[in-house]
Amino acid sequence: TRGDEVLFSGEQCCPPDVVVFPHCVEEVSALAKVCHNHHLPIIPFGTGTGLEGGVGALKGGVCFSLRNMDQVLDLHQEDFDVTVEPGVTRKALNAYLRETGLWFPVDPGADASLCGMAATSASGTNAVRYGTMRENVLNLEVVLADGTIIHTAGKGRRPRKTSAGYNLTNLFVGSEGTLGIITKSTLRLYGIPEAMVSAVCSFPSVQAAVDSTVQVLQAGVPIARIEFLDEVMIDACNRFSSLSYPVTPTLFLEFHGSERSVEEQVNLTEDITQSNGGSDFQWARDAETRNSLWKARHDAWYAALALRPGCKAYSTDVCVPLSRLPQIIVETKEDLMENRLTGPIAGHVGDGNFHCLMVVDPSDPEEQHRVHLFTERLARRALAMDGTCTGEHGVGLGKRALLCEEVGHTAINVMQGLKDALDPKNLMNPGKVLQPREP
Repeated sequence: TRGDEVLFSGEQCCPPDVVVFPHCVEEVSALAKVCHNHHLPIIPFGTGTGLEGGVGALKGGVCFSLRNMDQVLDLHQEDFDVTVEPGVTRKALNAYLRETGLWFPVDPGADASLCGMAATSASGTNAVRYGTMRENVLNLEVVLADGTIIHTAGKGRRPRKTSAGYNLTNLFVGSEGTLGIITKSTLRLYGIPEAMVSAVCSFPSVQAAVDSTVQVLQAGVPIARIEFLDEVMIDACNRFSSLSYPVTPTLFLEFHGSERSVEEQVNLTEDITQSNGGSDFQWARDAETRNSLWKARHDAWYAALALRPGCKAYSTDVCVPLSRLPQIIVETKEDLMENRLTGPIAGHVGDGNFHCLMVVDPSDPEEQHRVHLFTERLARRALAMDGTCTGEHGVGLGKRALLCEEVGHTAINVMQGLKDALDPKNLMNPGKVLQPREP
């Protein structure tokens, strides 16, 4: 996976004992039954782009690599939905859909497995307009620890909404492989907008940029993407991606809709940003320029690493209510400076979600300790502001204690009860999300 995903979890990266490559759900089920009968841990693996140690085999066992299950199934253009196997990635699906006028907009940056994205409840730059995986999964086929195959909304069903029974689909979305192996996902699709326009706007301060974000959303602008980069991050992106934007707090924006509606959105947004001291917009109107802009944003991880060659990176992932966003970003930057840490900030600020890309020398234990303390302070700062310790990366290994602080012991006990009911032998991705119980 990108970066050192277990840098602060206290766990070593552990390989599995065996890797299997099933080609169909029947093979997944048969292999799961063998593992169940022999008490072997099961670790599902999609593309390995997760950031929280979710695919480490802490207790050995069998890794189920699902890359050979790579079919796009049951496309219903008129109903705006499609079913995919776990080997299908986000970019592969959109390439398949190119001639249909449809697309799947959830975009975490990495070309991740769509079923893996469901397993981690991923989101990304487009979530402010189109929602996260949680809002865009209609049905799942899941293989449980004992090999049982279930369909969370009923086999073959794909209604746009339902009130039927418990919401099993969203139980498995975000379960990080700890409840079952997702072998098919039925997803919502969207029409490709008539017009897409991107823009870049620079600001005199972090407060001005984040205030603009909040005001744009409060004004009801249906903005498709609104991404914040602090001055350290924009400087790194300029160097890495050969750009020349001013080295000040910056917003990358994108507008989708008809030509007329996009024009209205742009005018209203420009009024708001200029009232906060923002620069004139620098435009990216054609597809090539827009793609290079968003590639630069998605390459922020590598741009941050290039600031300190030879170092490793770790990404924080807090999310707070929009009204608390200016305060937490300003306090976080002060914390970084006081503790002499390299942590450029980039974030999906339209959702209140941002990342510090911590660049740390792996041979300096004292710096690693300072970064670890910083990440704990940041997470608890988010919790104190009614937010969450993870907006989109998941809990994995490193945030299990924080999850308990966030939801409380009673809710953790309910989660443990669900885990025990579906996986009584604790074979599914053991050690992730929930902390090991006391003997």
